[in-house]
Amino acid sequence: MDLQGVLGVLEHLAPLSLAESWDNVGLLVEPSKPRPVKTILLTNDLTTTVMDEAVAMNCDLIVSYHPPLFRPFKRLLQKDWKQRLTIRAIEGGIAIFSPHTSWDSVEGGVNDWLVGGMGSGQVSVLSQAHSCGPQRHRLEFSSINKEELNSLLEQLRHIEGSETFQCSTTRNESGGQQVNLTCNSSALTAAVQILVSNTHASKSLNITQVQKPPLLGCGQGRLSVLDKPVSVSTAVQKMKTHLGLPHLRLALGDQQTLDSMVKTVAVCAGSGASVIQGVKADLYITGEMSHHEVLDAASQGTSVILSEHSNSERGFLTVFRDRLTARLGDAVTVSVSQRDRDPLQVI
Repeated sequence: MDLQGVLGVLEHLAPLSLAESWDNVGLLVEPSKPRPVKTILLTNDLTTTVMDEAVAMNCDLIVSYHPPLFRPFKRLLQKDWKQRLTIRAIEGGIAIFSPHTSWDSVEGGVNDWLVGGMGSGQVSVLSQAHSCGPQRHRLEFSSINKEELNSLLEQLRHIEGSETFQCSTTRNESGGQQVNLTCNSSALTAAVQILVSNTHASKSLNITQVQKPPLLGCGQGRLSVLDKPVSVSTAVQKMKTHLGLPHLRLALGDQQTLDSMVKTVAVCAGSGASVIQGVKADLYITGEMSHHEVLDAASQGTSVILSEHSNSERGFLTVFRDRLTARLGDAVTVSVSQRDRDPLQVI
């Protein structure tokens, strides 16, 4: 399969539109000479040892969950490790793709996988994702009669992008026309300028921002009301098994013990404090939180489990490998890196 075909599958499994606005997702390195994609390597982080692994297996595409290219480069030199990796990818004709927060947000993605380690429950999204597309605004105004309205609508039709306008009219109590017009942000200024030039429309004009529809099941973080509550001690063991780790860090909430029962769990993969902080739950699960963020949670009676940043994400790679393999078939080999690991370890 060619690169564009593989990218289409990747983006179908997790649309890039779900990524956070600050993120750098999608195709980050594109080879100048097209070649069929026969081997894909999945990794949480693209490090020197993972690149060595990719080169040794003659990899065509690296899917790195964390984007190895995030901040802009002004030059490509050998003195910086990320620049060296970029040069090696270019010289080796290896494409690099990063999904990052699109995998976090998508239904069935990283955060659903993470909360699934606690067992079945009623799961909801903490920070709801909304459909993509231009921001729209609703303009409500009235006209004295149909003739005045037709004159205004004719002027509005000359605005660039007016083909996307949605307009409805009803007769009001005074015999005039009440108008409801929806337009994109790009056309808002021009539309308002026309309406304020009309005395009656200007006096009755009301502008509101249209809320984009939510994408059910998608967004950052998850809250689970467990079908079968467990003790804090059991929760720790469940997460050790789920993440494949011998050790986790635990902070007990005020007045809590290892035998305290956990009924509600808030999770966010990676560095999740900004998403889960303030959420009412018996237990927080994430990769990392600052000292003071942990203290804040504990003071509210919420216990905290920390696994280190990438350990809260890496296990999803095998789940995604199976999904990708099912879509690409036997013609493409999809492997999970054996060299990828969190840089921190307990010794």
